[in-house]
Amino acid sequence: MTAYDPTEWHDLFVATAGASAALAGLVFVAVSINIERILKFPGLPERALETVLLLLGVLLVSIVGLIPSQSHVALGAELLLVSLVIGGVIARLPTIHETGGAKPRAWIWGRWAVRVAGTVPLIVGGASILIESGGGLYWVVAGIVFAVVGAISNAWVLLVEILR
Repeated sequence: MTAYDPTEWHDLFVATAGASAALAGLVFVAVSINIERILKFPGLPERALETVLLLLGVLLVSIVGLIPSQSHVALGAELLLVSLVIGGVIARLPTIHETGGAKPRAWIWGRWAVRVAGTVPLIVGGASILIESGGGLYWVVAGIVFAVVGAISNAWVLLVEILR
C-alpha cells in the first residue's frame, strides 16, 4: 500500500533531503552573520535553534525514508525515534514569555503552532507506519511541509524583521 511503502516516496525523500540540507545551511550561515543582532533580542537565539532543528528533522526523516529494503516496522520505529527526539528538543525551547518578555498570547500561540505543526505529524506518521494504519507517509509529508513552512517563517523573522 502506497501510504506505507517508502519506495513509492523515493523521489520526495531525495528532494526534501536536498532542499532541507540546503536551507539549513543557508539559515546557519545567515544566523552566524547576524549573530550579534540575534543575541540582543530575548527569544531569538532559541528561535534560530528551532529553525535549524525543524530543517534538521526534515533532513533526518528524509534520510531514514531513503534507507533501502526496510520493513515498515524498522521505518516506523526510525521515524518515530527521530521525530520524538527533534520534537522533544524543540518543545523544551523557551518562548519569550517563559524567559520574562511580554508578548501577546497570539504571538505565543503562533510560536507553538509552528512547533506542533512541524513535529507532531512526523510523530503520528512514524507511529502510523509502525502499525500500518492511519495514513502512514501522508502524515510524514504533512510534517515535512509544515516544518519547512515554519522554518522559513522563522528565518524571515531572524533575517528581516530584526533589521526593522
